[in-house]
Amino acid sequence: MNDLRPRAEWLRWDGSRLSWRFVTNGAEAPATELRLDGIAFQRYPAGGASHDVVCDFRYSPSGRAVSTFSLHALGDEVEDELLPNWRVRRGEPAQPGVQAAMDTTRGLVALSDTPHLPQVALDSAPPAAVVVPIFNSPECVQRCIDAVLRWSPRSELILVDDGSDDPAIAPLLANCSGRGNVRVHRNTRNRGYTHSVNIGMALAGGADVVLLNSDTEVGPRWLSALRIAAYGADDIGTVTAVSDNAGAFTVPELEQYCPTPTRWSLAQAQRAVLQQAGLRYPQLPTGNGFCMYVKRALLARIGPMDEAAFPQGYGEENDFCQRAERAGYRNLIAGNVLVRHERSASFGHARRAELGAKGMAVLRERYPDYERRIGETLFGFDRRVLDYRVRRTYADSDGVYATLPPRPRLLLAADAGDASAERLLAAVEARQEGYLLRREGGWVNLYHYAAGVFTFERGTAVGKDASAVADVESRLREWLLEYAIESVHVRGAAASDGWLAGLAAGLEIPTA
Repeated sequence: MNDLRPRAEWLRWDGSRLSWRFVTNGAEAPATELRLDGIAFQRYPAGGASHDVVCDFRYSPSGRAVSTFSLHALGDEVEDELLPNWRVRRGEPAQPGVQAAMDTTRGLVALSDTPHLPQVALDSAPPAAVVVPIFNSPECVQRCIDAVLRWSPRSELILVDDGSDDPAIAPLLANCSGRGNVRVHRNTRNRGYTHSVNIGMALAGGADVVLLNSDTEVGPRWLSALRIAAYGADDIGTVTAVSDNAGAFTVPELEQYCPTPTRWSLAQAQRAVLQQAGLRYPQLPTGNGFCMYVKRALLARIGPMDEAAFPQGYGEENDFCQRAERAGYRNLIAGNVLVRHERSASFGHARRAELGAKGMAVLRERYPDYERRIGETLFGFDRRVLDYRVRRTYADSDGVYATLPPRPRLLLAADAGDASAERLLAAVEARQEGYLLRREGGWVNLYHYAAGVFTFERGTAVGKDASAVADVESRLREWLLEYAIESVHVRGAAASDGWLAGLAAGLEIPTA
């Protein structure tokens, strides 16, 4: 009897493009999942006759040269392996059956052509004010405010109460209003979400703004990471975070609720994403006001949000971002900024659906190609890589956090003869992940410290002319971002000249 089950075969790896063939034998091709190093990378729906499939890899999603692919059929209860592991090396064509040499290292590393350094030092850029529109839900509001004040204590926080009728809101805001960096504005009546964010953006004066929903919680380095992304180029207008529950901005599965791993706190989950998600910053035709950074230059160019067309929200940020595009600006996703989102805390699910439908009707009329472009970019390569890296980080399949949970990363700069550097890093190891920066001869070298062992990570030669100094500065700034350093401690010569401290300040990294 002939086997009528669909089968598959690898065809080729040309160094950056993987291809395989489905032979359906008259049956329907099953839903499948292409896995990379054992973690889902892309899923394909069921259906169709015999056909070839091609998947392009513009760069390595893991950042490493060697990748292992496998293909699996997805069913209701079982997942069948259709194609076995095929290990290939980027840039080297291979035929099925030929396995590339093993890569002895594991884990995710920096993506190709990253990180993107900000074009200006952040301490010379406009400050950022956080605008939180509020309507009821006092428990959510309190958690939101507490998180903002904890993780961005020096930023201005503008709280706009849109006529809340919950009696718990007034005393909550009164308790906040005494802080020097908190401003409270109360609408005399309920005016709607869009009016409230416009009021907040106006109150921010010349500052950039972050629109932050009152049912969110932020984590370590959230604001600085958004600013770093926003100032990567002059034509970046908005930057939106990712979330556990924010529709198209949810990671690692679009439009699903994706809770962070139960073994981690929110701060730990944010640190894991900060350290592992990569810095490609996928581009979309829109942002999302649950946590969206807006540069003041963009506001000066196109004005505030359209309160008349979207009085209650749900469509106003999409329209704003489309206007930004027409003015020559881009809208990016900061995949390394994870924000918890309750969603629908103020309106409820039914009201949110109603407002969403009304908003989409306006968007379709104004921007006929909007939905098509959203579909194209949501499933673009950069976004798939982001989801893959978060998926892999949450699974911790590489064992990066097997011994200790995600910790803040400390960079210690010390002279080559400083014997106490290891003792200091050992003393804080349970609380902070340590890196050591040393000048050794004609080189500046970076080491990772773990359990008494220093592992070499990066090195750069020290030249003598001005251009060589600029190159070293650029490398150090890249390392600070690539390794998601949260604090810098300087000793010896590094402390006396203040050079490294200045570079860290330009990225809003505190130095001791």
